[in-house]
Amino acid sequence: MNTSQDTIYAQPNEHISDFQFDQRVAGVFSDMIRRSVPGYTQIINTLGDFADRFVKPNTQVYDLGCSLGAATLSIRRQIQGRQCRIIAVDNSESMLSRCQENLSAYVSNTDVDLICGDIRDIEIQNASMVVLNFTLQFLPPEDRDALIAKIYQGLNSGGILVLSEKIRFEDAPIQALLEEQHLDFKRANGYSELEISQKRSALENVMKPDTLNMHQQRLTSQGFSHFSLWFQCFNFASMVAIK
Repeated sequence: MNTSQDTIYAQPNEHISDFQFDQRVAGVFSDMIRRSVPGYTQIINTLGDFADRFVKPNTQVYDLGCSLGAATLSIRRQIQGRQCRIIAVDNSESMLSRCQENLSAYVSNTDVDLICGDIRDIEIQNASMVVLNFTLQFLPPEDRDALIAKIYQGLNSGGILVLSEKIRFEDAPIQALLEEQHLDFKRANGYSELEISQKRSALENVMKPDTLNMHQQRLTSQGFSHFSLWFQCFNFASMVAIK
């Protein structure tokens, strides 16, 4: 994937607008997420491994909030020849445009439908795998239960949901410790204190993390009987739920 260095918040701004997945972000997103999300590469690679295990022939895979297509590409590499279709959805035209470029760079016999739209409006059916990779945290909290319920209904028996999120902690010392570890991670990846501060301000109103317990309660209340945390680094986690 083509990538440019993320310098969006490198200069002081008098007014910090809410974070948006616009053309500026799309142009540097690969660099931004690599330097901001610990374990991101591991998560993307493992999505492909899960796909290999769970995606059945002649079913559909949904990548909800697909951004530049990293998850879709990882999954597509592992399900060649299964006559499956991947439905990749994002509400940012800028992200989808670059996603199309990334997908076009690799030959595959697995069709990918790119949809510019709201993931809350997408019909889910005949799904063997659904991915929410750092997406649910950007939805209004009051809309999250309904989306998980829709995913559960659209999954086939034995299908898997992979949910990756930034998480928060009810225990204040743990929250402080792991938040600081995450900030150290960003500092080690070259972000300045100004960049860290301005990015935090931009995300404050648009990203509302849940606790791990809230995620588990939501998934089990909507019908998932099998749930586990499979990855965590500091305050970033990825979970699996099987129908």
